[in-house]
Amino acid sequence: MGLIVRLAVSAFSLWLSTLLLKGITVEGTVGRKVLTLVLVAALFGIINAVLRPIIKAIGCWAYLLTLGLISLVVNGALLMLTSYLAGKIDLGFHVDKFWPTAVLGALFIGVVSWVINLVIPDRKDKSRKQERYQRPQYR
Repeated sequence: MGLIVRLAVSAFSLWLSTLLLKGITVEGTVGRKVLTLVLVAALFGIINAVLRPIIKAIGCWAYLLTLGLISLVVNGALLMLTSYLAGKIDLGFHVDKFWPTAVLGALFIGVVSWVINLVIPDRKDKSRKQERYQRPQYR
């Protein structure tokens, strides 16, 4: 269930970014747009899950040197890669240019997803809170 919620949050964040930024577009009818946003959110999640750890491991010196600001560039590049791959598999999702569209879009998507995930608690968080507030049982 958590995966579906995360996918929905990512798709919602992508949709909001298409409304806010002119350079990020989704084409098609309403149903096609919803399907496209869900598929692009899944693609973006897979790309982030696979490539981000590799990029962080290889470029850890850049993260240290820039105090983590390079992550904005990396996130923008991963969003551009998502746009490129979405075009290759004929999804109607497109990001026009890297600067400022992809960088600001990735920043916006990350912030909106973070805020929504703060509001929607994860099942693991609920079980941890319940364990924390249970009385210890002495025998």
